[in-house]
Amino acid sequence: MPIKNIVFLIVFLVSLGVFVFSVWRLLRFLDLGQPENRFDRPGRRVWNVLTVAFGQSKLLREPIAGLMHFMIFWGFVILLTAVLESVFEGLIPGFSLHGSGVWYSMLALLQDVIAALVIVAVLVALFRRYVVRPKRLEVGLHSQLDATGILIAILFIMVTMAGQNATRIIMEESNEAGTRILSAMILPIFVSLELSALGMWFEVFWWTHIVLVLAFLNYLPYSKHLHVLTSIPNVYFTSLQPRGALRPINLEAENVEKFGAADVEDLTWKQLLDGYTCTECGRCTSVCPANITGKLLSPRKIIMDIRSRHFEKAPLALAGVTTVEGLPEGVRSPLEKTLVHDFITAEELWACTTCMACVQECPVNIEHVGSIVDMRRNLVLMESKFPTEVQTVFRNLENNFTPWAFSASTRADWTEGMNIPRMSDGGAFEVLFWVGCAGSYDTRYKKVTQAFAKLMQQAGVGFAILGTEEKCTGDPARRIGNEYLAQMLMKDNVQTLNKYGVKAIVTSCPHCFNTLKNEYSQFGGNYDVVHHTDFLMKLVDEGRIRVSQGQKARITYHDPCYLGRYNDVYDSPREALKSVPGVELVEMKRTRTRGFCCGAGGGRMWMEETEGKRVNIERTEEALETKAGVIGTACPFCMTMMTDGVKAKEAQEQVEVKDIAEILYEATQEHSNGGHHGAISGEVPD
Repeated sequence: MPIKNIVFLIVFLVSLGVFVFSVWRLLRFLDLGQPENRFDRPGRRVWNVLTVAFGQSKLLREPIAGLMHFMIFWGFVILLTAVLESVFEGLIPGFSLHGSGVWYSMLALLQDVIAALVIVAVLVALFRRYVVRPKRLEVGLHSQLDATGILIAILFIMVTMAGQNATRIIMEESNEAGTRILSAMILPIFVSLELSALGMWFEVFWWTHIVLVLAFLNYLPYSKHLHVLTSIPNVYFTSLQPRGALRPINLEAENVEKFGAADVEDLTWKQLLDGYTCTECGRCTSVCPANITGKLLSPRKIIMDIRSRHFEKAPLALAGVTTVEGLPEGVRSPLEKTLVHDFITAEELWACTTCMACVQECPVNIEHVGSIVDMRRNLVLMESKFPTEVQTVFRNLENNFTPWAFSASTRADWTEGMNIPRMSDGGAFEVLFWVGCAGSYDTRYKKVTQAFAKLMQQAGVGFAILGTEEKCTGDPARRIGNEYLAQMLMKDNVQTLNKYGVKAIVTSCPHCFNTLKNEYSQFGGNYDVVHHTDFLMKLVDEGRIRVSQGQKARITYHDPCYLGRYNDVYDSPREALKSVPGVELVEMKRTRTRGFCCGAGGGRMWMEETEGKRVNIERTEEALETKAGVIGTACPFCMTMMTDGVKAKEAQEQVEVKDIAEILYEATQEHSNGGHHGAISGEVPD
């Protein structure tokens, strides 16, 4: 065997061995995490891989950056054929596919076209990183050098591939120049060289190319580009539970000494795999309402911190190391540190609104919110550390079954004079109207509740309420991290609903809607749950609600996170508004899947916002830019936050905040009141 092939065989086997060891090491590190079943429904998981990983659907939400990455990704997939060809040339003396017929000519053309596109994409990436410099790409020096090194390596891999093909074409007097369009571009550089010089350049290009490929392969497990190896598995293992549904804690399990996640061993292996897969692209942080408004929280940092802590602790924990000796005075041992506090602060965790924008934008399906809530759970259940105002919320939920200090006995007072039946009255009902805490107690939102109830009465819907038997769904407690209190409320409600044999539920609160629909099944509550905007639009389509009054109104609609991103309800609210003659619907800059949070989710409704700009002010300013006379909402939390925002901007004389139900209800009345500047009135007529 020629010396070239012997040397390459040694280099190849050593490189392959090191790579296999590195991958095995990473897989062993995942053993530190808690078990979780992510192997169900393989067909759906493969579909996710095809659309998200191979189709790059999330990356393409940003056209320029997405297309650039699309070309690099598919360039590497397609150019694996060229890499394998070089590998076999090194392993098998005399191996060559060149001149193998039409099929190889087509492959050669494809390889060179793709290589050219990859070169362009790399140059664009370097230009964006160092000239355009998007804020989300502002990372530490190490990450910046890492990314730059990888891009330059890719560039040289493409150039050396073209170089070896160009020199080969001249040496073999091949007719491939017609298909090797990239290689043909550099042919003039070598065409005048003697055969020995050409052979030397070919070997330089060939060895440089293959060594770079093998070095790149072995560098990946130790760089931020580890996602090249883990992104497809991470997408495959994406949660197939309803979007954003939290994993329940088994509070009755024996020998459980800790709840929530204080350190990386408390997270699941999939949450640790998320850390491996973070590309540090910053898309998550660039859309985070907390980060945008100057809070400490950065979803990217959360995942990077999980990875850093994981790589620090896993080697010690899996090796059974219990103490670390010889550390300088004042330096804490890695075994003494924890993920929460030493890497991630409580302030970061409490800033999260659980809006899911980070998860929506992540190109590799990292699930930030679940990890954040798990860490909140540990703070609440194990350390009793949470914002002071949350203590009042917990006390009210325990005593009054509502986050506010209202008596449970007054929950149905809003029905006075409306002749609304309760489930306890007996009889058959078409649907249960789940009113929710805000709909029962909040002075402003009770008008929405009444408007919706009157619309159902007009439509002849047979509905009833639970009245004083209804309790908070547990959403605020669960998102804040008090899983014990949340489960108590959820199980009580399930018992009540099942007692009455409830099958169908309609609610005007997206938080109630999401919890009842997507999380109550964890505790034996399986119901057909509909949000009131979907329900109302169905009644309009069926002709059971007749819009008789036109309104000259310019309306902008704010998408609630728990209705839109969590449950994909985007069209019904807009269609309901469009059903009113005279309504002009105008969109904000950030809308639908890119909508911006009002700032109230994740329990933030009851927490003070003292850091940076208020999230609701950011969103209100965006709404005011549309020059709309009405800000339409479909959520009690959003209504409160947007109303407060309008007042803070002193725009209440020009703009009203109204729920879809109110707007529809007024449009069904023969004498609808006129609002400011032609906007629909805020009052519910008697």
